[in-house]
Order: sequence, then structure tokens, then C-alpha cells
Amino acid sequence: MLKILLLEDDEVLSETLLELLQHENFHITHVTDGEKALDATFTTKYDLLLLDVNVAYLNGFELLKSLRQSGDMTPAIFITALTDIASLSHGFDVGADDYIKKPFDFDELLVRIHALLRKSYHTYIDELCVGDFRFVIEKDELYRGADFIQLSPYELKITKLLFQNLEKTVQKELIFEYLGDGKEISEGALRVHINKLRKIGLPINTIKGIGYRLA
Repeated sequence: MLKILLLEDDEVLSETLLELLQHENFHITHVTDGEKALDATFTTKYDLLLLDVNVAYLNGFELLKSLRQSGDMTPAIFITALTDIASLSHGFDVGADDYIKKPFDFDELLVRIHALLRKSYHTYIDELCVGDFRFVIEKDELYRGADFIQLSPYELKITKLLFQNLEKTVQKELIFEYLGDGKEISEGALRVHINKLRKIGLPINTIKGIGYRLA
């Protein structure tokens, strides 16, 4: 299930967005101020950030700038009442991938979210294929032919990361960071998860001393 961090302090809009996004089978973490949003990114790896700007303690611009400076490249969309060109420009300068002005059409928001999620996999289609395997991006699901493959949370995270970097070597350090969510995972545990994915048939190559590649 794809994870979205929603930073929004308007109670009515928040309730509407939560209902909308949960209906699309997203897992939502909702916070109302910038400091709570920053704390949330330390413990969870999100697939998308939806950020209001005018919120307490740390505004959306400051939050995203801080995340980008720390190396967090999670796709981000600003949803804001700031409609002037200067604010729009500043939003993209601090690292936004998209900028939506309030009030906005909810269907348009969903279109932009799905487009941005596909872009994070370097594709403009809904699924990626390797041999008999299909990874459906918007459902966060792996199939072999028509058969759904149930994965553990760690196995799913590794699979997502490998499909996001298809035909590229993914360094072990990046995998550890992605899996950790604030916790440590050993190299031995990583090898166990990789071997389980190989047993179902995923063609994962070991790049000795560096990491893994989905060929």
C-alpha cells in the first residue's frame, strides 16, 4: 500500500482528502504542523508528500527545503492558497514536483498524484514488467502472469526499490536506508529477503561489494 504524508491544518479539507485518498487505497499519515511532518519523515519512508504551506511551527516551504537538503527526494506536491507567481516559483525552487492552488478539483489532484507516482518509477505507464513478472505501480502489487504474489513488508519495499531502479544497481546503503524507517537492519537479514525474492523467480543479480540489480 502506497504511503502518503498529508500536511494540512484545515479540518474540513483534511477530512475530505483523507476520505478521498483512503478510497484510492493509499495509507495516509495526517499531521497539522510542519514539525510533526518532519518528525514523521524520520520514522517512515513515504511514497508522496502532500504539503500545505501556511501551517504552524515550520511552514511547507521550509519543511521541503530541509528535506531536500538532507537528501530526501520523496515526490512532493504543494496544496496551497498561495496563488501568486512568487510563491509558485519559490515552491519549485525548494524542491516541489507539483504545485496546486486552492480551491482545486479533487479528480485533478488524483490525476496529478498518479502521474507523479508513475514518474518516480521513470515510466508513464501503470506497470513495469520483468520476464513473467508485473509490478502494478498504483496498487503496489506484484504479479506473475495473472497470479498475485503476497510479499512481506520488507520484501515489498525491496521489490519497489528494485523496480524503481530497473536495470540499475541499487547500493546496499540505499536499501538499508529505505528499509530502516528509523530502525537498523543487518546485511544478513537483507540477504535473507533477497533470497526469498529470488525463490519466487525475480531475476535479482548481486553486484559484489556494491548492491543488487533487477535485470
